Amino acid sequence: MNQSKSWKDFLSLIKSELSQQAYQTWFESIDLLSLEEEQITIAVPNRFHFEWLDSKYKPLIEQALKKAYQKKLHIKYSIVIGASDDSLAPNSQTREPEKLIPKQYHHASQLNNRYIFQNFVEGRGNQFAKAAASSVADSPGQTPFNPLLIYSKPGLGKTHLLQAIGNHILKSNKKARVVYVTSEKFMLDFISSIQNNKSTNFAKSYRDNDVLLLDDVQFFQTKEQTQEQFFHLFNDLFQQGKQIVLTTDRHPNELTQLKQRLVSRFQSGLIVDIQPPDLETRIAILMNKAKNENLDIPYDVTEFIAASIKEDIRAMEGALVKLLALASLKKEDITVELSRQVIEDLLGQEALSQISLNQISRVVAKEFGLNEKKIIGKSRKMELVNARHVAMFLCRELTSCSLNSIGLFFGKRDHSTVIHACKTTEDRIAADSGVANTISNLKNQLL
Repeated sequence: MNQSKSWKDFLSLIKSELSQQAYQTWFESIDLLSLEEEQITIAVPNRFHFEWLDSKYKPLIEQALKKAYQKKLHIKYSIVIGASDDSLAPNSQTREPEKLIPKQYHHASQLNNRYIFQNFVEGRGNQFAKAAASSVADSPGQTPFNPLLIYSKPGLGKTHLLQAIGNHILKSNKKARVVYVTSEKFMLDFISSIQNNKSTNFAKSYRDNDVLLLDDVQFFQTKEQTQEQFFHLFNDLFQQGKQIVLTTDRHPNELTQLKQRLVSRFQSGLIVDIQPPDLETRIAILMNKAKNENLDIPYDVTEFIAASIKEDIRAMEGALVKLLALASLKKEDITVELSRQVIEDLLGQEALSQISLNQISRVVAKEFGLNEKKIIGKSRKMELVNARHVAMFLCRELTSCSLNSIGLFFGKRDHSTVIHACKTTEDRIAADSGVANTISNLKNQLL
């Protein structure tokens, strides 16, 4: 009884600190599995759930457990297999927590081992940046790419490439001295060294490395003393032939509050950018994540998420994580409709404002005075075929959906049917001004 009350107290403490949605998503589906003298085992529905709790809520969980149980407890997680809908069955099978070890960090370098070249999905927008990063990783300090500066908008893979360089170097040479640091951490270390009269130790700790990986250089703007310190560190490392790799969220020329001599140093090496990935690359990224996590995600769901979130890989992967959590919590299949709910919750209604295949089929059906289901269906009646061809043409023109997806939507037809429909409609537009006007009117209604 005391255990039950303490667990309820723990959940109440968590609930008081979180929004209702966050609590429902991450804490309503967990339960107490066992309690020993100094250890508590918590049951979770899947691996994603464990990783999310451990990475996002660990301090909160530890604090709430200490208050509820009046002592510090070591936390273990276990996936429960075969639990009933309402509660965890006493004889449910469990997967041992050892299989749920979180991604490990190389503490000396501060590198996260999951960031490697092998799981970086290459596309047209990041091909050059990856090639440059790979070259530096193979021969640090021995290429003309020193410094190497990678810039892009947030969430496109800069940090992944930066840490992949470090992990590759350490794998090739375990004695290499590599350090990864954010610009904010660098500044805080510098301030701390001044406060504690350890400026010499601070400078030595960075100068003694073979490779410096510095993330988010734009943070140095307006921090004049930090810039000065980094300028001297940069010069020292460069003169010794040590490799320097930097990232920033824009081209160095746009960092107007960085000292010009720093910008000049950055431009003395290679500057590469990462462009937002195209639809196919975004789909590949999500499929790769699903494969790495041994998840079976329907292709139409993957494509929907990739089509909805276009310029932030991190947000796209976050949407996939939330989708899995929501499906687990509601005990529902992973569907496009559930994905739509997730996207709207995360990014708002405007994220779904792009034209959908359903919208197009609905507007075309109304324009031609036909039943929408029949346009999508199998019928070969001439008036339905013509309307279907127009709808397929507009889907290709106004959405980022693939030919396969358009074909599947319109009665599970293949991509060649969509190509034929588009070609036929283009010919009709060229030959008949009435058809051209109809298409124009439909576009006006949709845009």
